[in-house]
Amino acid sequence: MSVTTKDVAYIAELAKLRFSDEEMLTMTSELNNILHYVEKLNEVDTEGVLPLSSIHDAVNVLREDVELQALSSSEVLLNAPDRQDRFFKVPKVIG
Repeated sequence: MSVTTKDVAYIAELAKLRFSDEEMLTMTSELNNILHYVEKLNEVDTEGVLPLSSIHDAVNVLREDVELQALSSSEVLLNAPDRQDRFFKVPKVIG
């Protein structure tokens, strides 16, 4: 399969692109080179090769969950720059 300048003009129109005649010839050549490369990939023997979902063999590398004692409201509020009763006090952001 090869791409013609007519094909490139149609694709350019769909993408709302404009090319000069010289650019059109360059694009046609580049697209044909890409298609030629893809056709070469079809020649590779993949018999017996299992499909991959990833090229890495990494498994879950996260740590195990450890249950810790929760902080009380009063302990949390010790770090608050400003508080009112048992709540954080923040600047008004809505007029």
